[in-house]
Amino acid sequence: MKLHTRQIRATAFFCLFTLALSAQPNRWQQKVKYKMDVDMNVVTNQFTGKQKLEYWNNSPDTLKKVFYHLYFNAFQPGSMMDTRSLRQGTIQAGRGADWDGRVKDRIRNLKPDEIGYQKILKLTMNGRPQKFEVLETILEVQLDRPIAPNSKVTFDMDFEAQVPLQVRRSGRDNPNTGVRYSMSQWYPKLCEYDYEGWHPTPYVAREFYGVWGDFEVNISIDKSYILGGTGYLQNTAQIGYGYEAPGTKVVRPAGDKLTWKFIAPNVHDFMWAADPEYKHLTRKVRDGIVLHLLYKSTASAKTWEDILDNAEKALPFIDKTFGLYPYKQYSFIQGGDGGMEYPMATLLASPGAWLHEWMHNWYQGIMGTNESLYAWMDEGFTSYADDRVGQFLDNKTGFAQGGNYAGYFSLVKSGKEEPLTTHADHFNTNSAYSAAAYSKGAVFIEQLGYITGAKQRDEILLDYYRLWKFKHPNVADFIRLAEKRSDLKLDWYKEYWVNSIKTIDYAFDSLWEEAGKTRIRLKRVGMMPMPVDLQLTFKDGSSEIHYVPLDLMYGTKPAEDETTRKVYAAWKWTSETYIVETNRRLSDLSVAEIDPSQRMADVERKNNRIKL
Repeated sequence: MKLHTRQIRATAFFCLFTLALSAQPNRWQQKVKYKMDVDMNVVTNQFTGKQKLEYWNNSPDTLKKVFYHLYFNAFQPGSMMDTRSLRQGTIQAGRGADWDGRVKDRIRNLKPDEIGYQKILKLTMNGRPQKFEVLETILEVQLDRPIAPNSKVTFDMDFEAQVPLQVRRSGRDNPNTGVRYSMSQWYPKLCEYDYEGWHPTPYVAREFYGVWGDFEVNISIDKSYILGGTGYLQNTAQIGYGYEAPGTKVVRPAGDKLTWKFIAPNVHDFMWAADPEYKHLTRKVRDGIVLHLLYKSTASAKTWEDILDNAEKALPFIDKTFGLYPYKQYSFIQGGDGGMEYPMATLLASPGAWLHEWMHNWYQGIMGTNESLYAWMDEGFTSYADDRVGQFLDNKTGFAQGGNYAGYFSLVKSGKEEPLTTHADHFNTNSAYSAAAYSKGAVFIEQLGYITGAKQRDEILLDYYRLWKFKHPNVADFIRLAEKRSDLKLDWYKEYWVNSIKTIDYAFDSLWEEAGKTRIRLKRVGMMPMPVDLQLTFKDGSSEIHYVPLDLMYGTKPAEDETTRKVYAAWKWTSETYIVETNRRLSDLSVAEIDPSQRMADVERKNNRIKL
């Protein structure tokens, strides 16, 4: 059969398009569309809500029940969060009790008008009433008809809630900030169902997981309140308060309340905050992105307003290093109890944590990894990015992760370390969780650059963003992607660093001269094997890099600098020692150092360097 030129071109395009699609992760995921109307009473601190939830079951499974999160119910005496916090107060960690200083026994002492709650008044699916049971912070719904694969249903819910005193993340009237409402985890939120099944995780301590979807949220509240949060405000000419376009005459409707109308596309959560004393500033940056800053007018203006200057300066570097920010707005908002990230927005009790929380929008807001199971892929990747962007803002070069390595070494020394595979709520101590998720998670990324080469690691991070944004990746997804980019086997790195608490320790065993050459025997003391960079510096100022790959890698990393490098046969992980040699005499040698870059998280660096 003879093909015309146009047919050939079309066939070629189809083949290329098919190949491009085959390179994309194709794991199914559920989808939601929320429409919520909320009426807030700022005197009683209670609100009523109507929620219309469209739910697409894109899984191959038939769903006989669904689950919602009811986060506010954690802020009641005797709750699981309360019980666990009191338990942590009996455990010593370092110099004091292990409990979260923001929680302690405060939930136990909340009065009826200070607790939080979410009550479900009515729930229907496709117009039919559904049976449900409130299990503290989880709502279990037994469906009268199952949801078939590849089908959509609509849930309609009436609910009411009371905003708790500020205890953890969300709440009202934080005495430290004076912010009236920090509205995170404030609505009945559908739990995620993925390839591992339902994730109805009770709200005990930390971390979240949500379904990707679109939000339309209308919030009616006293006219004197100024709001900020996730999404794009639609009725700016009725609201004003700095949201209106320049030159617009703001015309507010009659009555004591304003209705703020937000939409938020392709996010997995929606947060807002409100206070009558917020000062609102905006800054337009690349491609029309608007950065919003809302802080109490009673706060120190300079430190807050510096956020916009630094964010504008940092964004091009962040885009280039970690991937383009995909939304058209971001809000830095004073509120919460420390720093807490949400899609398109963050709550900040003080301005110091602005960068860390902003970087969460890449590794939590855009990736949406299950934080309960992979908290370190959110907190650790974010901590790594935070330090790297901070170094850029400070115009510094060199090693940026020293604090994270110190945190990891302290964790090892404490004897309280648990594997990174531990569920975020199941760590025995809060201190071990923090060091593991933040510090050890950050070291994972920096040390990956030691294994693959820093340039390749940077390419891996961009691949990760490009291929896995909006797809809930896990550690296996990341490792496989890293293998493809580096052409190295890296499953061993996951097994040792993530699934175990084995540590790295390499040392010099002995040095001697033989037939005019210097021979050096290296020893693996720790249980975790690694490739080894050995730098030899001679008395004449010259140096050599001796690189010993690990057999489990099935390959070598590229040379990272111009120093003369000798590559050896792989070190078998079962062997404790390995001998390297140089043609130089022992008397020529000045310094021998294992891992001069200090990117390998060797827990005993004293035996890594010999000076002759």
